[in-house]
Amino acid sequence: MKMIETKGLTKYYGKSRGIIDLDLSVEQGEIYGFIGPNGAGKSTTIRLLLGLITPSSGQAAVMGRDCVRERTQILSETGYMPSEAMFYDNLRVKEVIDLSAKLHKKNCKKEAARLYEPTSGLDPLMQKEFFSLLAERNREGATIFLSSHVLSEIQRHCQSAAIIRDGRLIVSDSVEALSRTSARRVEIHGIKQPPAIDGIVDIDCGPDSVRFLYQGEMQALIASLSGLGIEDLSISEPDIEEIFMHFYNGGGAGNGLV
Repeated sequence: MKMIETKGLTKYYGKSRGIIDLDLSVEQGEIYGFIGPNGAGKSTTIRLLLGLITPSSGQAAVMGRDCVRERTQILSETGYMPSEAMFYDNLRVKEVIDLSAKLHKKNCKKEAARLYEPTSGLDPLMQKEFFSLLAERNREGATIFLSSHVLSEIQRHCQSAAIIRDGRLIVSDSVEALSRTSARRVEIHGIKQPPAIDGIVDIDCGPDSVRFLYQGEMQALIASLSGLGIEDLSISEPDIEEIFMHFYNGGGAGNGLV
């Protein structure tokens, strides 16, 4: 069963862009990462899924229920943890949850959860405990939609992930597939500019060195470096943060890393 599904989901605020033609699919039981830079459309997407705002066009469903027509039923079976939340000082966590449930006449047993940068401000020990609780709820059957800027969290805890930029979905796949790439991280000392060869992206030039991601034939790269006065050369696999940053900064599924 698809716990979250959107088709052509679009939201404009007047003439301002929220999200455009968003197609998402989250399977039951997944911990699904949702990442993108500030202003990409993450908050808009989550509010649409919760029925807190209405779409300009397109469709969205949670647990098979329409996010507009069946908003009340969806909210009765979901939990939402924002990045910033204010609580009464003298209440325990369970008391806060019970109070909220009674106010909205809801059952506290949740089948799905939506989180928006929930680890912001938590110290490392509390972050570890938080993800232990998420894993426990996931083992009990909860589907978790996790919005985070911490890419290591996505890699460590999510099975699948989507990257959104400028209101549009850039790529969506398993975290394992997103981590696989034929590109290599190249660092060269002794030159100030990268060699003139196709397949180079994410260039970072220093006073006497240059770093970049390269996708192409290694023989062609080595040939292009001949005679450049290289002092040192290292070639390694990029880590997942570099791969995601490529998508953040303008790369696309068909433009750069595969």
